[in-house]
Amino acid sequence: MPATTHPKSERIDVRASGPVKQLLQEAARVAHKNVSEFLLDAGINAANQTLADRSRFELSPEKWLEFQAALDRPVSAKPKLRKLLREPGLLG
Repeated sequence: MPATTHPKSERIDVRASGPVKQLLQEAARVAHKNVSEFLLDAGINAANQTLADRSRFELSPEKWLEFQAALDRPVSAKPKLRKLLREPGLLG
């Protein structure tokens, strides 16, 4: 969702160290943006990528057939996995 499609009515406050602020200011300057625009654009891009990675994936037609075949394959016994899951883990 581009930042310009909706009027800006909400505020987001961010705290940063001096060196991080300087880094962001320099990057914004190089990108011909102010720091708010730079952070908002970067944040929107990162949010879209993060959500896309968890909700959608694309496969070629041949990889899609392989994926379907794997889903349709009967379940096979996995004794080592069964043993692993029955044993207590590192945290108890």
